[in-house]
Amino acid sequence: QVQLVQSGGGLVQAGGSLTLSCAASGRTLGMAWFRHAPGRQRQFLAFTSRSGGNSYYADFLKGRFTISRDNSKNTVYLQMNSLEPEDTAVYYCAAEVSSNGAAYYNALRYNCWGQGTQVTVSS
Repeated sequence: QVQLVQSGGGLVQAGGSLTLSCAASGRTLGMAWFRHAPGRQRQFLAFTSRSGGNSYYADFLKGRFTISRDNSKNTVYLQMNSLEPEDTAVYYCAAEVSSNGAAYYNALRYNCWGQGTQVTVSS
């Protein structure tokens, strides 16, 4: 069973930047980032394919976030720029270990989840 361990996050002022990391204990296929804020539904943020050659983002991010991966380290990153108070949430990485046909933005696609990390953006 692949395990995902997240790091990064914390408190940042509006307009600032943070980078989240997610290290996998084994080989993964596609990987993604989601977030969950109190009182809101879980949101898809970004996806990267196994090779890192294909990445997709939620439209509302407007280019502020960038997903990347380093397969030599089995790690995926989320670089977050121009952070806004509305970005405050618990952020989760997710990994696809076996394919099930669900769309990349669908949480059901992913077999493994990180423990979550809090990101708080102050105004």
